[in-house]
This record gives sequence, C-alpha cells and structure tokens, in this order.
Amino acid sequence: MAIIGGREEHADPRLTRIAQADKVKWYKKPNLRSLYFILIPCGLGVEWTSGFDSSMMNSLQAVKAWTDYFDNPTAGRLGLLNAMYSLGALMAIPFVPTISQHLGRRRTILLASVIMCLGAGLQAGARNSDMFLASRWVLGFGIPFAIVNASSLLGELSYANERAVVTSLFNASWFVGAIVAAGTTYGTFQMASTWAWRLPSLLQLVPSFFQLAFMRWCPESPRWLVSRDRGDEALAILRKYHGEGADGAEFVRLEFAQIQSTIAQEQQLASRFVWADVLRDPPMRRRFLLAAVVGFFTQWSGNGLTSFYMKKILALVGIKDDRTVQQVILSNTCWGFINAVPIALIAPRYPRRRMFLICTIGTAFVYTAWTVASARWAIEGSSKAAIPVLVFIYVYSPFYNIGWNALAYTYMVEIFPFAQRAKGIAVEQLTVRFAVFFNTYVNPIALDAITWKYYIVYCVWILVEIATVYLLFPETHNRTLEELSFMFEGKEVQDRVDKNVDKVLHLELDSIGPSGAAHRGTELDDAGKTTAVAAAHVDQRV
Repeated sequence: MAIIGGREEHADPRLTRIAQADKVKWYKKPNLRSLYFILIPCGLGVEWTSGFDSSMMNSLQAVKAWTDYFDNPTAGRLGLLNAMYSLGALMAIPFVPTISQHLGRRRTILLASVIMCLGAGLQAGARNSDMFLASRWVLGFGIPFAIVNASSLLGELSYANERAVVTSLFNASWFVGAIVAAGTTYGTFQMASTWAWRLPSLLQLVPSFFQLAFMRWCPESPRWLVSRDRGDEALAILRKYHGEGADGAEFVRLEFAQIQSTIAQEQQLASRFVWADVLRDPPMRRRFLLAAVVGFFTQWSGNGLTSFYMKKILALVGIKDDRTVQQVILSNTCWGFINAVPIALIAPRYPRRRMFLICTIGTAFVYTAWTVASARWAIEGSSKAAIPVLVFIYVYSPFYNIGWNALAYTYMVEIFPFAQRAKGIAVEQLTVRFAVFFNTYVNPIALDAITWKYYIVYCVWILVEIATVYLLFPETHNRTLEELSFMFEGKEVQDRVDKNVDKVLHLELDSIGPSGAAHRGTELDDAGKTTAVAAAHVDQRV
C-alpha cells in the first residue's frame, strides 16, 4: 500500500480563469478594501505577538536589570526560559482543531487573545524565575490557537487574486512585533529598575488587545459557516466582499458552489476521531507529512540562532558591548522587515517550488560562508574577521524570507482542504514548537561547548532541506483553494466534485440556507443511497 499520495491533480480551473480576467484592483473595491484593512489587526496582528516575544527574549539577554534579577541565567537555564514558550504551545496543539471547528475562526482568535493578555500580565509582574517561566507557558499556550485560525481566516476570506499575497504577509508581520520589541528594549535596557524588562513584557499584550478591539468588524470564514449549515450567511459574505469585480456575480455563484461541493465531499471522507485524518489514506498522509516538514524547516534553517541568541553569536567574534548588541539586534530586525514585506508581495507571484529552492540553496551558501568567517576569527583573532560575519547575518535574512517566511502559511492553506486545514496547520505548529523548543534549549549549550563549530550542523542540515523540497513538494501556484482541495486524491474524486459543482450551479442560490429547507433533499447516488447535506445540494457517492 502506498505510504503517501502520488502525483497531484488539479480541478477544473474555471474560478481561477474568472479571477484572472478581473482587472479591477482591490483598492478600487470598497468592500474588499475595508476587509483587507480590518484583517491587518485581526489576522496579520497575530504574528506581531510571535515577533514581539522572540525579539524581546533575544534583547533581554543584553539587559543588565533582567540578568541581575534572574541571577544571570546561562546555558540550560537560559534555554529553559526561552523554551517554556514552545512547551506551552505544544500542550495546546492537540486541542486546536476541536476548538477551532466548534467556535469558528473569529471566536477562537478571541479566546487566544484573552489567554495571551493574561500571560503578558503575569510576565510583567513576575516576582521570581518560576513565575516568569509560568507566564511564558501561558503565552505559549495561547499562540497556536491564534496562529492556526488567523492564517486560515486570511486565506478563506481573501479574494482569489490577492489570497497568496495576503497569507504571505502573515509571516512578514512577525517583524512588526519584533521591531517594536527590539526598539522598546533598546530604549529601556539602561534603566536601573526592573521596569527595564517589565515594560517590554507588559507591552506584549498590545497585539492581542488589537484582536479583542477590532474583531467585531471582521467577518467569519464562509467555509466554516457552510460547514455549520449557515450557507445563507456565507453567501452574503461572499457577495459583499468577492462580488465587486468584473463578472462578480458569476464568480460568487461558482465559488459558493465549489465551497459547498468540496466541503460536502470532505465531510463524507473525514474520520470521526479528529486526529484520525493524519493517517487516513496516502493523500492525507502526504499533506500532513508536508505540514510537519514545513514547520520543522521554518525553525531549523539556522534562524533560531539569530532570533534568540544574537548576543552569543556576536560574542564569538569579539562583539560583547551591550549597546552594540542591542543596535545589531534592532538593525537586523528592521532590515528583516524591509526585505520581508516586498518579498511577501513578490514571492507568491512565482511557482512555490522555485521559491523554496531559491530559499534553501541561498541559505546554504550563506551559512557556509558565515561558518568559514567565524572560523577565521577563531583562528586569527582579528577584529576584521568579525565584519564578514555581520555581513552574512544580514544577507541571510532575504534568502530565508523568500521561502520559509513568505510562503510557509500560504502553502499550508493551499495544500489542505477546509475540514483538515486547522489540523494541518496545527501539525505544522507542532513541529515548529518542537524545533523551537529544541533550538532554544540546546543552542546556548552547544554554542558554549563547541562555539562556531555548531554552525556546521546547520550547513549539513540545509542540504537535506534542498533535497526534500526538490523531491517532495508539489506545485500549488495559480489555483483557488477549492481547485486544490483534492489535488492528491486523483482524477476520479476531482471529476465527482466538478459534477456536483455543476449541479449546484443549476439551483437557485437565494433559496439556500434555513429559508431553503424545502430544497435540502439531495439526489440518489450511483449506489442508490440517499443523503441530506444541509445547505448543500450535491450528489454524494459513498
């Protein structure tokens, strides 16, 4: 029996052709424009929290008031302070799909925001290292609920022409929080009181506050509404936000029909136990394998060193002044934002595999050169050898951002059908947190023990990434979510979904929903079995 699904097959691209023929820009569509603006605090803002946390913990290591208050944590203790955030996330991930399916995208994000506000308050008020560790766990517990649902919501609400760019901007938003944290810590690090670290800790609740304040104006995912027998509400959202362009009415009719048909097919195939889909069949195993691989690669490509342990990296080449360390952290974070945003706008316009290969090959070259430069400093002890290390730290950022930053969540949203999307991104988060937990705990120990030689591990590992991308990653460029839903299941399933779409298109859409209960009876399938799928008039084949 096959272990994973084989060659991918894409559905009839009718919806993609309509979207590509629509030349009206998003900023000329009032409703769509307002949607994208509200998705900034409600969706993109979730990543501000992640960026703030990483950058703050990176910078606090060069804050004397913090190191003195927590007895100058080094090696294992420092790693635990950073890793506790990921441990909290690992504890939350098993519950993410169930809560997401029950509450929907919006309310799950709100729940996560409340948890993270509580964690930030505990962190700012920590009286000892145990309380600080507990606050880190609470913050970590909340973040997967927010990330999984915010990235899904962005993909499920965006219009087809902008969806890839909007989801790519999700990870780029990480740098907004990171810059604020680095800037705040740079402004407070010389304060003699504990407010030098309590103030940045308290400000970590601000991104979550934005979600709590603005979510009331953000619509729910139409796909979640259809899955909950609320097709009339879903259709209203699609008409409002996706029906403003050329052939907008036809686009909405076809999009709604595709959503109904694919979700009905997904519900038919889905396992009763929420996590059973991970091993259900070869196509689904391939999806979850890809999710695990992407999550692990995003954190094991060497970025964990610069995100959490810049002070140790710079110390290896003789840069030990706290002010200089803070300046490098702040400038590198700003540079990351400067290149991440245009890359997020450009990278989705090209085939995914090509961008991932450019990313991995580029980071391999950079890390090799970085390792050689660090070795030269260790051998010669010359301050001039530190300059190439700084250069390669800055060069690393754009190569990493091309793939693992710009396309990670775009790819996750594309390869999973709606019913498994939350589980898929949760698995991606699972391997993210495992990788971060390992990196944040082991990296300071390894850097202290073998110094620059530890970089060689990443040089070799990135070669594994290149081979994996080349051999395993499918292409998803220029397709809508519904056209990608069953790309691993084969032509037979694709034809079945297309047939059901055609049947739905011949029905009167205005009758769908609670007011259209009289039309809920569906046709017999080929085996003569009946089924009643609420708000979905599709031909089910068992």
